[in-house]
Amino acid sequence: MSDPLSCPEFFHNPYPVYDELRSAAPVSQVNTGSSSRPSYLVTGYAEAKAAFTDPRLSKNTKRFFGDRASHRNLHPAVAHNMLATDPPQHTRLRHLVTKAFTTGAVARLRPYIQHTADRLLDDLPADGEVDLVAALAIPLPVTVICRILGVPEYDHAQVRTWSNDLFAAGQPQRIDAASHAVADYMADLIATKRAEPDHSLLSELITVQDEGDQLSEDELVSLTVLILVAGHETTTNFLGNATLALLRHPGLLDHVRTDPDRIGSLLDELLRYDSPVGIATFRYSTQALTLGESEIPAGVPVLISPGAANRDPTQYPDPDCLDADRDARGHLAFGHGNHRCLGAPLALAEAEIALRALLARFPGLRLAVATGELRWRRTRLMRGLESLPVLTQ
Repeated sequence: MSDPLSCPEFFHNPYPVYDELRSAAPVSQVNTGSSSRPSYLVTGYAEAKAAFTDPRLSKNTKRFFGDRASHRNLHPAVAHNMLATDPPQHTRLRHLVTKAFTTGAVARLRPYIQHTADRLLDDLPADGEVDLVAALAIPLPVTVICRILGVPEYDHAQVRTWSNDLFAAGQPQRIDAASHAVADYMADLIATKRAEPDHSLLSELITVQDEGDQLSEDELVSLTVLILVAGHETTTNFLGNATLALLRHPGLLDHVRTDPDRIGSLLDELLRYDSPVGIATFRYSTQALTLGESEIPAGVPVLISPGAANRDPTQYPDPDCLDADRDARGHLAFGHGNHRCLGAPLALAEAEIALRALLARFPGLRLAVATGELRWRRTRLMRGLESLPVLTQ
């Protein structure tokens, strides 16, 4: 069985692959090329939503892989982070950090997000070509999450490099090396904050307690690495994908330029249309189950695709159409259930502020290359552009 998720066309445009698989069955057995055992890919909306909350689908990778020998050398902080846990451990860890990403906490960050976006846009040429991924989509969320955690500004670029390497599909040595580099960095930063506390989230996490519960050193490193990486990866991809979608729909673009308040209500449809997460992180079946009409045996990987589910025509009629009037609030771009993205309010705030500022500053913004020339990241987990060349006038 060939791997449908590794062909070059998939990284450029995965939706025809998703459509073909879903039309055959909303849950398909696939060969991902990374394991001798079969995997099951969920591409249907109803099946994906059910799978996100099915307790028989575990995220505990340590339990799945056990003590079996592995040629990988992932740092434990990356291999066994909060995303790779089940309740009650996941519930405990999430509870200890969730207050940093509430709607109220994000509202207090909005002036800083606006200031950062304006500063980045100030550096763009008024009439010229620029890569919006490098100039805005990467540095804005990186700067914001680094400020939240207390990462010094001179380390922001290095953090982004490590994060990008962690999602390098088909390059295990590069991924493993990045996992050690970012985990070692955060361990050193934790030691610095412990000696010299400040008002950052990292300093709070070092001392946080909830009814006597406190993070261990390993949990602290693991959790902060996850926040650092997940805190900007999704938003970076979302900003690039959303901007491209608007530029490819000039009628809609003109509409939001004349009525910027529509941007906020359009964010859910932009997330549904081109989800920044193509395939959610690893799950496996702890027992045999039926998902949709498919029988899944015990002990196999189950991959849930928000990108595919969000284009399921049984949930969203004419799903390949970007529809400003569609109610897309039920999309699965941020997941669903107790593993729903903790940073969703922050990602939405950053995207709204950045898109508003970008379109107001550059009313003549347009693509500098044909869409077929755009380069996409070679990762199954993330759906995002390597670069987005635009003309500012």
